[in-house]
Amino acid sequence: YPSSKRCFDCGHIMPKMPLNVREWTCPECGETHDRDVNAAQNILAAGLAVLACGEAIRPARKLNSQREGKLQRSRKAN
Repeated sequence: YPSSKRCFDCGHIMPKMPLNVREWTCPECGETHDRDVNAAQNILAAGLAVLACGEAIRPARKLNSQREGKLQRSRKAN
């Protein structure tokens, strides 16, 4: 996975980039990247995509206290 060579903003992949190049500018969108920060952003995005398993990623909803009480009562009845 070319995490340090893939532009986090537009997805363009640099064909070659020696390890001594620490900062680069994407020829497609013009965004300037720190190599390590760009790689970290790409790895995080890839990890979140795997965790989503095809679903949209959004914060979990909290049940309100009224609904929790109803759930507890119905479980006790069974």
